[in-house]
Amino acid sequence: MKILVVEDDLSMQKSVCMGLRKFSYAVDVASDGEEALRMVEIHEYDALVLDWNLPRIDGIDVLREIRKNNQDIKILILSARSEVEDKIFGLDTGANDYMAKPFHFKELEARLRALLRRRFTQTDTRLSHGELLIDTALKTAYVKGNLMELTKKEYGILEHLMLNKDKVVSAEEIMEHLWDSSFDGFSNSLKVHINSLKKKLAALLGEQEVIKNRRGLGYYIAEVPLDAY
Repeated sequence: MKILVVEDDLSMQKSVCMGLRKFSYAVDVASDGEEALRMVEIHEYDALVLDWNLPRIDGIDVLREIRKNNQDIKILILSARSEVEDKIFGLDTGANDYMAKPFHFKELEARLRALLRRRFTQTDTRLSHGELLIDTALKTAYVKGNLMELTKKEYGILEHLMLNKDKVVSAEEIMEHLWDSSFDGFSNSLKVHINSLKKKLAALLGEQEVIKNRRGLGYYIAEVPLDAY
């Protein structure tokens, strides 16, 4: 998933981004409200971690502006304002969640995970497809109960396709959600990662193909043969 962290405190910004990247999120950064609005207009984000007190345009006005045209993006306010009234105001203005600083990073990541599950109407942290199972909390994948050794990008691709099992996902959408904005869209990096992922799945599943490509449209999770159950 792709997250925009909007935070003007450089130390906090670095800490949050580093933590999220360890959990395989693609992360972009904005240091003020004006930059945040510009980036939301250009890129497709799954969630924002939004500070309240920002230069140029404050966080609440950023939230209001985004909600005029976008009700889908999940927004978590992360602010030093810890009064109950502030939390109520932030949530009533359109935030999906609110955390006060100081905070524990594991809780922040868990709350983001919960928000993103809501986006995909997913209530369980586990997703299964035949003999393949992934755990979105642990960021791990298993085939026939055996742990797969996947890179962060391989896991991210697999998770995104599993979350969108009912549709073909374009290469552009996968790159938009799994790479940060500095990624070169003309690179063949996505194909390399998908081919590697398919080989690892084939080594454990034999001829049973999990990821298929529809030429010119994108990638999708193949239907599971009846004898796979």
